[in-house]
Amino acid sequence: MARYTCSFLLSINFEQLLPLVVELLQECSLNVMYYTSDYVMAREIPGTVPFSKLVTVEALIDKSTATETETRMSIVMKNEELPLQVENHCRQLFEYIKEAIEHSRHWHLIESLAG
Repeated sequence: MARYTCSFLLSINFEQLLPLVVELLQECSLNVMYYTSDYVMAREIPGTVPFSKLVTVEALIDKSTATETETRMSIVMKNEELPLQVENHCRQLFEYIKEAIEHSRHWHLIESLAG
């Protein structure tokens, strides 16, 4: 199973972040399947890649450390594909989503830590 993670420290209020993350994932051609006040789960829309390569994205927003101006968020992206190549489908989508988060006009990126 391919799995990639990254944490971000963003200059945005916790309450403003969730709807913007949902919007960002939808703009990246992902289907938001479920969300709560601090969690979003989205998945690639079937039809463009084999089922085993469909990527699931989980965004976790850390309410416990959030301040009025900063919020920490982590993303986990995974699929059933064995990561036999460095440039596999999951990794490519991870880099695309990571870049979209880092360059979003809705917040300022303070820190990004890939795992």
